[in-house]
Amino acid sequence: MIEWISAQPALFWLCLGVLLLIAEMLGTAGYLLWSGMAALCVALIAWILPIGWPIQGILFALLTVISAILWRIWLKRKKLSKEAENLNQKSHQLIGIKAVLLSDTENGFSRIKLADGSWRVYSDTPLKAGDTVKVIAIDGITLHVTSFSPTTRSASSTQHAAVIDDDNNQKDD
Repeated sequence: MIEWISAQPALFWLCLGVLLLIAEMLGTAGYLLWSGMAALCVALIAWILPIGWPIQGILFALLTVISAILWRIWLKRKKLSKEAENLNQKSHQLIGIKAVLLSDTENGFSRIKLADGSWRVYSDTPLKAGDTVKVIAIDGITLHVTSFSPTTRSASSTQHAAVIDDDNNQKDD
């Protein structure tokens, strides 16, 4: 077995790379990904160039460290998308939703129905029951809304934006 491995270094690195990538898929959170990729790169290089085992080992170590460092740098520069920031904050996903006011505002407060629940809303301006409002901010369990007037948009976008579905909620496009 040892003779076969030493005679076929490219196959050894290929098998090691595949095993590391399989182990990565079992849930090591990126730890084995770069080692697996480095092993696959060394397999390709060992297949093309006749290099010795010590050089292959050093190449594997260098590629693993370099790829992990580059990955860290890339992650630091990458900004989270808006959807990822609000992933576990369901209320923040309501920003931009349009709904119909259930009652007149009293001291700035009223209610809207979203899906199967009723939400408390606050508006700086007095609004009447039946007015279409748009959620602009969240403060605890209170949604801050503003009047949504489709007449301020162009004719083509007015038809699209003014339609409110049966559940009285729709995201801005």
